[in-house]
Amino acid sequence: MSTASVTEVPQSTPAPGAAPVRHWLRFFRSELRNVFLRPRNLALLAVLAGAPVFLGMVLRINTPAPGSGGPGAGAFVGQIAGNGVFLSLFAIYVLLTVLLPLAVSVVSGDSVAGEAGLGTLRTLLTVPAGRTRLLATKYATIVVFCFAATLIVAGLGLLVGAIFFPVGPVTLLSGDTVPLADGLARLALIVCYVALAMSALGAIGIALSTFTQHAIAVMATLLVVVIISEILDAVSQVAAIHPYLPSHFWFSFDALLRTPIAWSGVLHGLASFAAYVVIFGVIAWARMRRADITS
Repeated sequence: MSTASVTEVPQSTPAPGAAPVRHWLRFFRSELRNVFLRPRNLALLAVLAGAPVFLGMVLRINTPAPGSGGPGAGAFVGQIAGNGVFLSLFAIYVLLTVLLPLAVSVVSGDSVAGEAGLGTLRTLLTVPAGRTRLLATKYATIVVFCFAATLIVAGLGLLVGAIFFPVGPVTLLSGDTVPLADGLARLALIVCYVALAMSALGAIGIALSTFTQHAIAVMATLLVVVIISEILDAVSQVAAIHPYLPSHFWFSFDALLRTPIAWSGVLHGLASFAAYVVIFGVIAWARMRRADITS
């Protein structure tokens, strides 16, 4: 009597390091849901989305029809009336002064301090992610929010501009006219630049957030930092400290609206943002590693 051979089917084993990556992705998705589904953050995104619509309506109503003989608008308003793409740029410029920093302040200020205040940070630190990975995940969520917020402003501005005004070749600040595709590519670069600027502000916020359990205090402090930075940046008597202010290079995206592109200004801005991320990232990491932020 022959014995039937039993062939064992090898079971697939996960690749080394696959489980931690899977756990991190699940944690990252959870953080994204917490940030983008929180009513307060949704309200901020709604305000950011409504601002370009409001600006477009106001400019459309107050822009005289060609040949009407009405009072002329400002130079930039005249460009918006001639090309709706400029409404997107105008919305970014206006909201970058207060509303975009406010939204980033709320999200970054709540990142660690909010969890500590609610008592949920202790639970999060029990997962295998560890403190360093927890901090990195929360900052990655802030970066995603910065890109989403900036994209909403630019996208709604472009859409409303296309509805209310003609869209065509873009006349740059240097006086050259480029095709619409080139203008939209420059707009995409501006969105990335502004989002990175807000991500640097988010690094300051998450660092401050590790020092307290009161998220509101962090939000208020970060807004005060932004306001003081913008005020000092406008005072010529303290020009020596201008390059070191967090908001000094925020509006350097105008270099992308020239031919040729003034890359030196853009790179200086990116270097400033990177320096803030590194410095305050190290501060946040040191605080998370050493302090008892769950008590």
